[in-house]
Amino acid sequence: MIWNAISQLTDLVEDLARFEQRLSALADRLGLPLHIYNIDHIALRCRQDATAQRWFDGWRQCGRCLKNSEFNGRNIALFELHQPLALGPVRIDCVELPWPGQRRYPHEGWEHIEIVLPVPAEDLPRAALALLADAALAAPDISIRHSAPRDIRERLPNPTLAVTDGQVTIKFHPHSLRAIVASEAR
Repeated sequence: MIWNAISQLTDLVEDLARFEQRLSALADRLGLPLHIYNIDHIALRCRQDATAQRWFDGWRQCGRCLKNSEFNGRNIALFELHQPLALGPVRIDCVELPWPGQRRYPHEGWEHIEIVLPVPAEDLPRAALALLADAALAAPDISIRHSAPRDIRERLPNPTLAVTDGQVTIKFHPHSLRAIVASEAR
């Protein structure tokens, strides 16, 4: 079944145009042509467990759950879609669905994409920043955060460099989610 035909995901179908417009605007400001990069996955944010469960039930109808476990104090499910979703010229076949955590997001729906830059983990911040326009990075509404979240089962270091305008976020990682999940099985 195609994701945009599933009743539990109707609000996400409606939200995709907003996300695509804001993501495109941020990517343009950053000088980042998204279509040339490996967009590993797209991620959601919600404020209620009931919303996360409804979305989970919807994604199960059009994809395979790669992982569903607790990470940093909240449940996160990863879905590999049977048919990718379209985000402009880009096709994305993996969705990250975190349950609500301590932080309360102002918007329920699409929140970020993650791009894989195949560089050593320690080189990620430098490599990601080198792709971005200096003028945009100096803008007061653009914030950059580097972090290194890690599940105890993960064997690959997968730090994050996140760039946001407060509306949407573009994140960079050295490894794909599938590679991280596979590393846990070893």
